[in-house]
Amino acid sequence: MEACQAVDREVEKVVSKFNGLHKNMDRIVEEQIAQIEKLQRDIAENTDGSSQLSSLHIALVKQASQKVSEGVTKIATDHRDLHSTVSKVGKAIDRNFVPDFDSTSREDVFSGPTKENLLHEVVLQHLYRQGQLVIAESLAQEANILEYQAQREPFLEVNAILEALKSQNLGPALDWAARNREALNMRGTARLLMGSTSTRPIVQQRSSLELRLHKLKFVELLRQGNRLEAIKYARQNFPNFVDGQEREVQSLMGAVMYAGPGLAESPYAHLLDPTHWTEIGDLFLRDACALLGLAVESPLVVAVNAGCVALPALLNIKQVMLQRQVPGVWNAKDELPIEIDLGGECRYHSVFACPILRQQVSDNNPPMRLTCGHCISRDALAKLSQGHKLKCPYCPIEQNPADARQIFF
Repeated sequence: MEACQAVDREVEKVVSKFNGLHKNMDRIVEEQIAQIEKLQRDIAENTDGSSQLSSLHIALVKQASQKVSEGVTKIATDHRDLHSTVSKVGKAIDRNFVPDFDSTSREDVFSGPTKENLLHEVVLQHLYRQGQLVIAESLAQEANILEYQAQREPFLEVNAILEALKSQNLGPALDWAARNREALNMRGTARLLMGSTSTRPIVQQRSSLELRLHKLKFVELLRQGNRLEAIKYARQNFPNFVDGQEREVQSLMGAVMYAGPGLAESPYAHLLDPTHWTEIGDLFLRDACALLGLAVESPLVVAVNAGCVALPALLNIKQVMLQRQVPGVWNAKDELPIEIDLGGECRYHSVFACPILRQQVSDNNPPMRLTCGHCISRDALAKLSQGHKLKCPYCPIEQNPADARQIFF
C-alpha cells in the first residue's frame, strides 16, 4: 500500500503540472494573438494606404515578435519540466515495486495431490461464494475436477437469498430461516455455552436472524401505512420470539402509533435506517456459512489479503538474506524467518505464549501441562528440570517432569 501511495503522489504531481502547463500555454497564446491583432489594427489605421511601415510600426513589430519568442521559449521550458516529472513516475515504480515476487515463494508449498486438491477446492469455493457459478463450472471442467461440484448447490440458494435481500425482498430469507430454525437456535445456544462461566442451567438461546427478518417486514408495513396489516403480522409471528426479546418486541409495537409518513419523524425513525438491510445481509451470510461449516470470509480472500500485508516484509528479508549469502535459511524450516503482524482481523485462534521463555508455542515446542495445573512450553520444561525433579515456577509443588502432558488448543 505504501508503494502504491508513493507512486500515486508522483502521478498527482504530473497531473498538477500538466494542468498548470495547459492553462499557462492557453493564456500565453491568447495574449500573443490579441497583441498581434491589435498591432494589425494599428498598422491598418496609420499607414494611409501606403505599403511602407513607419519606424514606430517596425519597432512595435519587433517588440511583438520578441514577446512571441519569449512565450514560445517559456512553453518549451515548461514542457521539458513536464517530461522530467513524467520520468520520475517510472523511477518511482521501479523503486517501490519489485518484479521478482517469486523469490518470496516456495515451490513445494502446493506440491503433491493432497495440496493441489486443497488449492482447487479453495478457488472453486471462492467462485461459488461470489455467485460466479459459470466460471466455476468452466474451471471444474477444464481442470477435470468433479468431486467439488456437489458444493455448488448450497451456494445457489445462499446467493439467491443475498440478491433478494439487496432488493429488500425478505421472502426467501424468511423461508430459509424457518426451515433452519432448529439448527440456528442450536448454534445460538452453543455460542452461549462457550461464553458462559455460570453454574446455572443454560436456557436455549434463539437465533436473532429470524426475529430481525420479521422486524424488517413489520417496519416495512408500518412505513407503507398498513397499520392493521402490521398488527396482524406481529400477532402471527412475534409470539414465537417473545421469550428473551420482550423489550425489543414492546419497542416495535410502540411504533404502530406512527405508521405512515410520520414514522420518519417519530422517536422510532431509527427503524428506517438503511444500515439494517446491510446488517441483515451480513448476519444471514454468517449464519448460512456456519451451517455449511464454512468461514464467513472466503479463505482465498483471506490468504490474498494476508499475502499483500506480508509481501513487503518478505521482500526485505529476502534481500537481506541474499546480501548475507544465507538463502537456505528460508527453506530450512516450515515457518517464516521473521514474525509478521497481520493485524487482529487475521487472528482466528487463541495463541499461547510461554510465561517463562516469553515465546509463542509451536509444533516443535508445544505447551505442556504440569501436574499442579500450570502450563509452560516444552523448552521451558527442559530448562527447569533437574533430573527427575521439577519445581513449578508458580507454586512450590515438586513433581517429576515425565508427568507433564502435552495439551492441545
